[in-house]
Amino acid sequence: MKRNQITLRTAKARRVDNSSDTISIPEDLFTEATEVSSELDSLSMAATKLSLKLLVDVRGQRVLFAEAGKDFVDFLFNIMSLPVGTVVRFLNKEVMVGSLGKLYESIEKLSDVYMQPFQDKDALLRPKVLISGAKNLPQLLPNIESSKDSKHKGFYRCGGLNYSSCRSYIAEDPKATCPQCRCTMTAPVQLVETEKKAPSNSLSSFSSSSSEAEGGFVKGVVTYMVMDDLMVEPMSTISSIALLNRFNVKDIGALEEKTIKFGMDEAVKLLKASLQSKTVLTDIFFGKRANVSGP
Repeated sequence: MKRNQITLRTAKARRVDNSSDTISIPEDLFTEATEVSSELDSLSMAATKLSLKLLVDVRGQRVLFAEAGKDFVDFLFNIMSLPVGTVVRFLNKEVMVGSLGKLYESIEKLSDVYMQPFQDKDALLRPKVLISGAKNLPQLLPNIESSKDSKHKGFYRCGGLNYSSCRSYIAEDPKATCPQCRCTMTAPVQLVETEKKAPSNSLSSFSSSSSEAEGGFVKGVVTYMVMDDLMVEPMSTISSIALLNRFNVKDIGALEEKTIKFGMDEAVKLLKASLQSKTVLTDIFFGKRANVSGP
């Protein structure tokens, strides 16, 4: 028995071979499917939202500090691993304060004729993001594609091993040439990471396997206090009271606790504000622009 072959035509119909029947498909079906896919992507992105509690001085119109969990602190710490070129792309070079945007643009426009033959502009414009080893980090920043060599291929050494000194060279590309014997660097080698000893304190009583499963940079057994200038420290009642004295807060009634949702839009705004201001949380969340609700 001959198998029926089905040909899908985006025009308006789908026809089944060996049959005179034609199954009509609405033209908007594909558009509708695309919209559903886009909506699912949006829901996925919207799902990555963190909750923060802000202590706001209403009269002084400022955020004193944020009460944050492990996820938010992990996000802040991970900013330090971002290459400058990646930060410029996140923030859009046209709105960058200072000269980094212009520097980025000049590299984009520079002809490859002026570049060294062994150098690639993508290494500057789309640099590889450092893989810190921290797992389970919140996906709050846009997923920007890095350079074409960002897919790590491993480490390789000389495949010829004609000289003892060949073992001194390691390459990331198996097509690289050994500078000693000119053979191809095809022999894979494994990178061994240094095991870090856990500090001897009360928090290190948890097993290492538990910490690895938790991932991120900091432990989730405590709440953290993030200052307006992004200074981070463990939360405590004493530190909160000391902070009120430091900011010279005389009217406790003027303080309000606000709950905000922190997602991708807020993450990009925070990244930008952190390069321009020492009152980052106030600049982002205080006022009508913030997605703020009462306690």
